[in-house]
Parts: sequence; C-alpha cells; structure tokens
Amino acid sequence: MGTVQGQQWSLEADYKAIEPKVIEWRRDIHQNPELSNREFKTAEKIAAHLKSLGLEVQTGVAHTGVVGILKGKKSGKVVALRADIDALPVYERNELPFRSEVTSEFLGEEVGVMHACGHDTHTAILMGVAEVLSKNTDKIKGTVKFIFQPAEEGPPPGEEGGALLMVKEGVLKSPDVDAIFGLHIISETPAGVIRYKSGGAMAAAQSFTIKVKGKQSHGSQPWSGVDPILISAKIIDGLQSIISREAQLTNEAAVITVGKIKSGVRFNIIPEDAEMLGTIRTLDYGMKDHINRRMMEMVPDIAKAYGGEASIEINDATDITYNDPDLVAAMLPTLNRVAGTANVQTQKAITGAEDFSYFQKEVPGFFIFLGGMTPGNKEPFPHHTPDFRIDESGLILGVKALTELSLDYLKEG
Repeated sequence: MGTVQGQQWSLEADYKAIEPKVIEWRRDIHQNPELSNREFKTAEKIAAHLKSLGLEVQTGVAHTGVVGILKGKKSGKVVALRADIDALPVYERNELPFRSEVTSEFLGEEVGVMHACGHDTHTAILMGVAEVLSKNTDKIKGTVKFIFQPAEEGPPPGEEGGALLMVKEGVLKSPDVDAIFGLHIISETPAGVIRYKSGGAMAAAQSFTIKVKGKQSHGSQPWSGVDPILISAKIIDGLQSIISREAQLTNEAAVITVGKIKSGVRFNIIPEDAEMLGTIRTLDYGMKDHINRRMMEMVPDIAKAYGGEASIEINDATDITYNDPDLVAAMLPTLNRVAGTANVQTQKAITGAEDFSYFQKEVPGFFIFLGGMTPGNKEPFPHHTPDFRIDESGLILGVKALTELSLDYLKEG
C-alpha cells in the first residue's frame, strides 16, 4: 500500500502478475551468464524489455550498460534505481534445471561462467520494477531512471568499466538524479527479510602490489645473498601489526590480506625477487588514510632492515558504500510497510565491497540487503562459489521495495 497526496493505492495485483515473469527472466539470465564488460546478450534482453514498456532507452553506456528513463504524469524529482548485470568466472556445481553450462575466456584461461553472486536476480527484479512502474505513471511524481550496470565485479585488466565509468559518462545527469537506491540479494539472510546499515555499510576495497628485491644465492649459503622470501614474510607480519596494534577497531573493522605471493623457481635457490598481491578493506575514511600511509612507510623500511629493497603501489577498487543517514531515516517507514517491521533489521557493516559506492559519492544513496536463503538449509550457499543458490520466493520483496521506495521518495518532492 502506498500514498500520493493523501490518496492510497495498492499495487498487489501488479506484484502478483509480475512475480512469475521475474522468476522466468532470472532463470533465463542465470542460464546465459556473461562476464564483466561482455554482457551483450543480457543488455539486449534488458533493452528490448524497457523499449516494450515505452521507456526512453540508452544502450552502450559504459560499454554494455543500459539506462531506461520513465517520466511520471507529474513533474518532480529524479530517482535512480540500479542493478548489476555481470557474472563471475566460476563453474556452476548443482542440479538446477537452469544451471549455467557456459564457458568463456578469462585472463587467458578457459573458465566456467556463473551468476554466483545473484546479479541475475538484481537484473530481473529491476526489470520487474520497470514494468510495474510503467503501468502506474499516474502515481509517479517525477522521473525514475533505471540503471543496469555492467562490470560490478570489475572490468578486465586494461579496461575501464562499472559504476565509475558510468558516472564518468554522465549516467547521473540529464536528467540529474536526486537520490539512488540499490539492493543485493544475500544467501545468508532468510527470504522475506531486508537488512540495512546507516552510514558505512560496505567497505572500500583497495588492491596493493608489493615488489621485493633481494640478492640471489645458493640455498645452502643464505649468507651470500639477500632473501626476498624472508623479507616478504616480515612485511606480511608487519602489515598485520597495523591492524592489530594501530587500527581503531572499536570504530570500524579493517582488513589487510595478502592473497598471492610469487617468488623462486627451484627448491635450492634463494631467488632475486618476490611479488605480493593483496587487498585492503576499510569502512572509515580516516582509518583508510592511516592504514595506507603506514603501509607506504613500513614496506620499504622493513626491506631495508633486512638488506633488501621493496616498493608498494596501492590502487582503489571501490569506495565506501555509504548509506546517507537522512535518506535512510526518511525511507525506513517504506521498508517497514513493505516487509513488515519485524522483517526490517539493522546489521553490522560488511567488509565486502560494492561499486554502488561511486554513485553514492555523487548523490545520496541507500543500499539494502535482500534475503534469499534457501529454505531448509542450516548452512547457506556462499556467494562467489560453485554451489551458490538463492530462494526465488524472496525476489518479489525486492520488486516491492524498489517500487515503493521510488514512489514514496518522489511524492515528497
């Protein structure tokens, strides 16, 4: 049930009619996944649907993105809704009748392709929202911009993509967006539940590369060389001391992880160099700056103490997913009405990352987490794994939430 200027309406008939379509779209997209910046068929499906609804449609945004614009019967503000559309290089491992058997090339290797993070559900949900709202333009005071974003998982090396490129290309302009909403399905949260956090909800993600230079020698005579593997171990230990002894963890969580070490070719040779790759996750800008500064100081100093040299490069992947507190407070009554107060729950921050954050840097945004845990399972199917699964009964709540958030936000304009 929603309201506009004192009038009440119910969209339950529209929601009931759209639910089987959303599930059908989701299954088709799931069975035909495409990697980041390669979502050609997915984009065609989205664009065809939006055009069939009479929306103004833009294609080729940030390579393969699609944008639809729906104007209401009355003028007002502009709200944007975002769904990510790309899949992951993962082989699917289950017996679903619509499981993916698609393969592709990723970083020079043949890989499976799977919607292992639920982006297929996000896309289908937003397609459903577009259809419901297109039938109710008399209830829209303003404009709704539908953003179907490619490459949320990150563009291939050497390419631009994702939310950052969409922002650069002006997706939040013409018409200028006043606020943006998005969601992510979560396999660990029961279907029918919406969770959220005001302020920093998901972490900024940064990648780092550390290059260590030593002096090669025979493995039986370490005193004649400088061991870059030993130096790497000391650097890793030092980096963790930043988290355990310098980061104010009572403020927000922070993580430094070394995910890859490459060095050496033979068991009895101390190599010339080593390389480490890793990630930094932060939820507070002050902590992010401190951790970055200390890493830049510590890495070369540790290497020097052991007779070697080391350099470090830190690159941003995503910013902090920051839910505007005023927008959250204003829209909570909508979520409570749609899902029921008991099913709208606060949660702690997540150290995972989302490039939805780049939209939120430009305009106020609210990113919510939608329950999708399969019933009867004591342990959920984790995201980014071959076994990932979700409960499709939770999708219609996503449609309702984004639809009602849009209408209620615009009615205040």
